[in-house]
Amino acid sequence: MQGSDVRRAVAAAMSIASSLDLTVHDTVVLHDSNKLTLRLLPCDVVARVAPVAQQVAQFEVELAQRLAETGCPVAALAPRVKPRVHERDGFVVTLWTYYEPVGVREVSPADYAGALERLHAGMRPLDVPVPRFTDRVEQAQRLVANRCRTPALADEDRQLLGDTLRSLKRSTGERGGAEQSLHGEPHPGNLLTTAGGPLFVDLETICRGPVEFDLAHAPEEVGAHHPGVDRNLLRECRILVLAMITTWRWDRDDEFPDGRRLGTEWLSRIRAALDGNGLDGRD
Repeated sequence: MQGSDVRRAVAAAMSIASSLDLTVHDTVVLHDSNKLTLRLLPCDVVARVAPVAQQVAQFEVELAQRLAETGCPVAALAPRVKPRVHERDGFVVTLWTYYEPVGVREVSPADYAGALERLHAGMRPLDVPVPRFTDRVEQAQRLVANRCRTPALADEDRQLLGDTLRSLKRSTGERGGAEQSLHGEPHPGNLLTTAGGPLFVDLETICRGPVEFDLAHAPEEVGAHHPGVDRNLLRECRILVLAMITTWRWDRDDEFPDGRRLGTEWLSRIRAALDGNGLDGRD
């Protein structure tokens, strides 16, 4: 978020928490991108703040409740207040449990895969309308095609992203294998290391597709510990996801830290991945 928006977002979160009898004297920014994640002190509650126009907070709250009730490894809502969405000054705010990080230890590939497998098991019976993963690919395609939204993207790179997204959307989306509800972006930034084990956050990206699409967001070693994986599909999904997140970095409105440098670096990785897998990214 921009500086003035951050100040307003923080003020909105503090005001809402105080109105719920939570003691708030200070905040710590835990994450700042398209939404702001704050630790409210001394009440030790996490506030997730997003502009009203950029959120699906009510759906995320309801989904988190359902998954937590079945024992899925997801972060819980704040227990001291009612689970609901709050709105103030153009922002929506949801309140969550704060988990003290367990040292600096990264989640092992086996534990990561185990947590993702349990999450998938809990999401499998969900009967909720969610977009298919290819819908998210199409969002990236529209962004690539919109020169006003991606003005700094060179023609050669635009061609590369457009061809890669189109080709891999078709090849991964037409396989006809099993599909289910997925997290959508279970990358390490959305996985907390807690005393009770790894927990996933940020459920607003839920979609439907093959589990390989979720695994494509995790470190490569994780796939080796997940049962029943289609290795060829996972390989294609990895390149597809890389093309998607690279596209987001070239959005003129992208607020990801150091996003443009990463976008440039990832373009090179896409070319290397296509060459290494005998693909050219074209139909």
